[in-house]
Amino acid sequence: MSIFRSYDADRPALACGCGRHASAAEHAAEEAASLEQLSNDVVEESLLRAMFPQARQRRDFLRAVGANTARAAIASVLPLGAMQAMAQESKGANGTLEKKDLKVGFIAITCAAPLIMADPLGFYRKQGLNVTLNKTAGWALIRDKIINKEHDASHFLSPMPLAMSLGLGGAAPQPMRIATIQNVNGQAITLHVKHKDKRDPKQWKGFKLAIPFEYSMHNYLLRYYLAEHGLDPDRDVQLRVTPPPEMVANLRAGNIDGFLGPDPFNQRAVYDEVGFIHILSKEIWDGHPCCAFGAPDEFVRQNPNTFAALFRAVLTAAAMANDPQHRALVAKVISPAAYLNQPETVVTQVLTGKFADGLGNVRNVPGRAGFDPVPWHSMGVWILTQMKRWGYIKEDIDYQAITQKVLLLTDAKKHMKELGQPVPQGVNKPITVMGKVFDPARPAAYADSFAIKRSSR
Repeated sequence: MSIFRSYDADRPALACGCGRHASAAEHAAEEAASLEQLSNDVVEESLLRAMFPQARQRRDFLRAVGANTARAAIASVLPLGAMQAMAQESKGANGTLEKKDLKVGFIAITCAAPLIMADPLGFYRKQGLNVTLNKTAGWALIRDKIINKEHDASHFLSPMPLAMSLGLGGAAPQPMRIATIQNVNGQAITLHVKHKDKRDPKQWKGFKLAIPFEYSMHNYLLRYYLAEHGLDPDRDVQLRVTPPPEMVANLRAGNIDGFLGPDPFNQRAVYDEVGFIHILSKEIWDGHPCCAFGAPDEFVRQNPNTFAALFRAVLTAAAMANDPQHRALVAKVISPAAYLNQPETVVTQVLTGKFADGLGNVRNVPGRAGFDPVPWHSMGVWILTQMKRWGYIKEDIDYQAITQKVLLLTDAKKHMKELGQPVPQGVNKPITVMGKVFDPARPAAYADSFAIKRSSR
């Protein structure tokens, strides 16, 4: 049975306990639906919505032609059986999978949408993989489980594989590889509601601000933002590493004044009426990377066909997630307890970009979150410049060589071509942060150009 009931012209308004179904029986049917059926249903529903964006249009179409004719029409455009056969042929053409049973770590945030949705939508299975997604409490644990080989591949903060490859933070170097960027934008600075009268960052001296990890875009973007407003992030405020799921609770308890963190927790703070969105990360650097998907170099070398299959599954999910027409469906898929465990309305606000900001406004920012998977080299070089700026990297480094080794841009292009996706040109994407253009050809000069910086830590 189709849990979305795409071909039912007379389905009633949703009215079950979770708010997504007409009855408890339909809710139970969703829980019992197979992964393969769910995958096909979502794709069919998405195409039907794309063809007929208005609900009334869809109902009129279905009443006019009937469900069977509608399904046949969809199948003629999107032959799912043929697509599955092609996927099997693709696996054969690329060689036998070295390892089919995989453990993949993730943090329960919207940044991980492609990695997460590839599970219930069956994208891993269509590549011949049996993936177990392991929800993990924090980023230090993500790092440790990869080092200890408890996870084969993982959701990472995009700076983490670079830091691990360099052996930063006192650990031995662990060569890592980034297959895809999981998400772009999708973060925000959220402050406690008691600070609504302190919209000027110059008023934040003495604030306690949370970030999810030292080797995170959140840390570097918040430091950049504070410094551009004349605050030294190491002297004028306290930066506290806090696991994302604990940020809202700490804000509510008054342990922190705000955070630069991942969604859905910015929107959850608004939903719980304990915080307001001060600024979206998109407004600091539009198109910035946040999280990534990758694996240790050892795993990549020992399991090239398996890694390629993982690559294709996540790229397939990213293409779907990045299409604005699919965002409501993506929210439906990733919100349940096994994944984000968040109210669907919160996740939908994040992904669609139509949201309450906690200041009495309903904003419409379609690009609030994106899922462009391309691991541009300029992104990696910028991250390294901030590690250098703030003293995490103490010696001179070859920015380009490190980035090219860790970020698998050539592989990403190859697999995007295999999947029939548009293949990006070049290796760098233009970057402008708070009005300042970044030149990836001159990283050392850029890192040294800031008035507020650290020479060592």
